[in-house]
Amino acid sequence: MKASDTAGLAAVGLAVVAGLVAVVALRKQSQANTAAFADVALARGWAGTLAKQVETGEGAVRRQLLGDDTRRINLVYRLHPAGARPAVAPGAGRLFVDGPGGPALPEIAAYYRQTRPDRLVITGAGGAGKTVLALELLLALVEGRGEADPVPVRVPLSRWDTERHALPELLVERLVEAYDWPRGMAEGLVRHGLVLPVLDGLDEMDAPGPGGIPDPAAPRATAVVEALNAYHRGREAGPLILTCRTAHYDVLHPQAAVVDAARIEVAPVGVTDAGEYLAGRALDELRWQPLTDHLAAEPTGVLAGVLSTPWRLGLTATVYHREGDPGDLLALPDTRAVDEHLLARYIPAAVRTAPNPNRYTAEQIHRWLHRLAVHLDPVGTAGGPPGAVPGGHGPEGTDLLLHELWLLAGRVRVKATDALLTGFAVLSGLLSLAPPPQEATAPIVGMAVAAGAFVLREPGAPKHWTNPFRQAGAKRRIVSGLAAGTIIGTTTGTPAGIMAGIVAGLTIGISSVTVGEPGANRGARAAMRSDALLGITTGIVAGLIIGLIIGILAGSAAGLTFGLTAGLIIGLTVVITASTASRRYLLFLVCSLGRLPFRLARFLDWAVGAGLLRYSGAGYQYRHRELQHWLRRNPVPPPRLP
Repeated sequence: MKASDTAGLAAVGLAVVAGLVAVVALRKQSQANTAAFADVALARGWAGTLAKQVETGEGAVRRQLLGDDTRRINLVYRLHPAGARPAVAPGAGRLFVDGPGGPALPEIAAYYRQTRPDRLVITGAGGAGKTVLALELLLALVEGRGEADPVPVRVPLSRWDTERHALPELLVERLVEAYDWPRGMAEGLVRHGLVLPVLDGLDEMDAPGPGGIPDPAAPRATAVVEALNAYHRGREAGPLILTCRTAHYDVLHPQAAVVDAARIEVAPVGVTDAGEYLAGRALDELRWQPLTDHLAAEPTGVLAGVLSTPWRLGLTATVYHREGDPGDLLALPDTRAVDEHLLARYIPAAVRTAPNPNRYTAEQIHRWLHRLAVHLDPVGTAGGPPGAVPGGHGPEGTDLLLHELWLLAGRVRVKATDALLTGFAVLSGLLSLAPPPQEATAPIVGMAVAAGAFVLREPGAPKHWTNPFRQAGAKRRIVSGLAAGTIIGTTTGTPAGIMAGIVAGLTIGISSVTVGEPGANRGARAAMRSDALLGITTGIVAGLIIGLIIGILAGSAAGLTFGLTAGLIIGLTVVITASTASRRYLLFLVCSLGRLPFRLARFLDWAVGAGLLRYSGAGYQYRHRELQHWLRRNPVPPPRLP
């Protein structure tokens, strides 16, 4: 290579370094400006975008909980008389207004707006409709919100580690993970008080005691309550909505109650409302007549008590929607027998009623969902039969997140497979460049081993990839970077310098595009796809740049070919090591062949549509905790039932 070429490349190298330093400074300044949200009007505009996302996402969850039916049970709730510094609130309310002739009780949004301070704790029995009530309140607040009102965002409490995150930080994480918001913008929304936390499932924080009895100590739930009591907006207690099972909330120590909050108790569904709901969902009312007549005749009987929750009413309506005799329930002696009877028939009923283009069988679905339930509670800390002693290794989980499922196939097995395949890919790539001299063999093997060891680290959440060409001003920045690089390269007066300048300018231009629109990568499948695209894009760009530089330095056609080949190998290595979440998820699917469907995310989406699961941000939850518990303790599908 000529001295002039070397000098030109050196000048371009200095320009590249200076450009990258400028890009880093630009990114930091951009993030600082974004996080500051100096213009309140801009923050409120972003809140409007978030409100639309919440309305779309939580509206879908509501439809899933209602079984895609428009008929709602008009839940009644009453203000609990006890409480630590209770808020001022009406004595009772209903889910929605019945009409001009209905009871003079406020509907849930009006009830919340009359509560001062605006802190509400929703309690009730298992399956009483706490989550449905919270969702209805959330959607009503979104529908009626003013420009300056906060956007309610539902957050599953089971994943909150109070030692790591305060409540504002938890809200930021939820916006980033579930709604795909850039962190700086999410922090700005929370800091301006434009996010209202709707905290679902305080009872899911701690493992129960023997026999499923709530743990009086409940260290995690107690820590959450303490964090909520410390949550303020200015001089006022911070607004929030919280759900918890009655028994779990009652056993918490008196000082662990949420202060300055109105606690309401969801009442059991009356036999009249229950009968009307079942009759309204029925395709053939005559088939349901024995059951509805029994409920009317024995309003205090065992079956009336069992069917006094929306969960069991919806379960009954689904199981007997198309076929079967609902009168079979009359012969069952107690709540446990009814639950076992209905849950054993739930998956087959879902298969019969839901579109099933992939022809999943009820037996397959049962086994797959059982294995996923085991992942959420691997040692049986909850959901066991009466009298069982929990494993004592912490509470069960609720959210199925694709990037965490790899543990289900065995930590050692998946990690070993990951390391071996990565090491083999790197070794094969390096050996394909040219037969190495004997003294170079050991370093090459060492590099392959190092790459395999590198991928043993725990994968984090999927990384979000944003198409830079779809962002505002992106094309202008990329063209400007390309032009600047070309000009700098031209000043060297050499072909090598010009080419290096073009590559460097293009790299700087693409790198300067930092922030995308929120919501582009929402959903579990989209998040994994985004993680994979980020790794592939990074690998291609890095490999191309390094390959061209190597080829230019070689100064010949053969050298350019060698450089591009080397760049391809380097790019492949970057792809493997960058897409940690999606790579580990793919390996998990390979290691789980025969135990789970290879297209697992597609199956989970189908299960949501069939009413067996529901979406929770970028993950999935079982339709109800009772279904999760039943599947956890029943690995084998029940025999075909009449």
